Amino acid sequence: MKQIYVVGTADTKGEELDYLAACIEAAGGAVTRVDVGIREPRTAVDVAADKVAACHPEGAGAVLSCDDRGRAVEAMGIAFARFLVARQDIAGIIGIGGGGGTSIITAGMRQLRLGLPKIMVSTLASGNVAPYVDVSDIIMMPSVTDMAGLNRLSRVILHNAAQAITSMSHRPAEVTASKPALGLTMFGVTTPAVSAMVERLRVDHDCLVFHATGTGGRAMEKLADSGLISGVLDITTTEVCDLLFGGVFPATPDRFDAIARTGLPYVGSVGALDMVNFWAPDTVPERYAGRLFYRHNPNVTLMRTTAAECAQIGRWIGDKLNLCHGPVCFLIPEKGVSALDIEGGAFFDPHADAALFAALEATVKPTASRRIVRLPLHINDPDFAEAAVAAYRDIANP
Repeated sequence: MKQIYVVGTADTKGEELDYLAACIEAAGGAVTRVDVGIREPRTAVDVAADKVAACHPEGAGAVLSCDDRGRAVEAMGIAFARFLVARQDIAGIIGIGGGGGTSIITAGMRQLRLGLPKIMVSTLASGNVAPYVDVSDIIMMPSVTDMAGLNRLSRVILHNAAQAITSMSHRPAEVTASKPALGLTMFGVTTPAVSAMVERLRVDHDCLVFHATGTGGRAMEKLADSGLISGVLDITTTEVCDLLFGGVFPATPDRFDAIARTGLPYVGSVGALDMVNFWAPDTVPERYAGRLFYRHNPNVTLMRTTAAECAQIGRWIGDKLNLCHGPVCFLIPEKGVSALDIEGGAFFDPHADAALFAALEATVKPTASRRIVRLPLHINDPDFAEAAVAAYRDIANP
């Protein structure tokens, strides 16, 4: 029987853990209490902290024998994440915590598949929760008061949280599988291309479009790792620019790795690799003084990538593509990579584009299943969208 995991630091939140678990059981949920504390627990649990800590790559001692609290919390987060991914009986998970507990518990929650119910009742939930949620579907619920023993308000908050996790766990959403799901990446400057692809594909695919702002690419690849998409049209790889040159919408260094791990059919391109994103003009680093900029809006400033930078980008992406052994087709639109990179446009620079294309072709090692294709088109030309869709159908249905 699948369980609702109730997680907290039993050395400091024992009373709240007991109350939350009792509320879930009263609502009909089967409970597994998990302790992620680093000191002696104050209440009984089903999974002790030393069992969780033992999942750390360096063993339980790396967590429980650490004298520095910050390092111990970080280590327990690593251990808890490894503990959770090995479990097969999770119907839903709910955590309670302050700063340390929230860090530990959400580190594990982020590793669970999208769609599995996850609630974090936290003292931090009314602030910036991006580091805790990232690209997961964790629901952050403010505790309002601190967790220092039960009171009239905390009982209501925990009761409501218990009702929510029990209902979600008992009544999971029905996922319709009539059409295979595809992940596509888009930016404002590649919208015509991706929108045209969606129109051509939606007749027989469920198209999930991700905005290429750092979190978009990561969310798409999380879906790939979770087995929730069957292929990718990664037309807008601009997040790589921000990763390499300090922009505000960066990919993480593991960009493309989910494609390598899963072997999903992959059609990629160079969408918006002509730009690095910054906030308002006064946020642009001094080292970029004198560069070519475009004011996208009052809060976003775009910087044109140079030929040298484009070559670096091409090599970086090429090295990643070489790790992909599933079907890969990477398309090069020779007449421009964004709405700004077009003849007469603010970022039109054939020399920089040529450096990008040449670096890609020099780096990527073609195989029977991995190829680069040049097209005498702009990325937003209707014929480019047609070619991308045809390429995907070709590699997805060999």
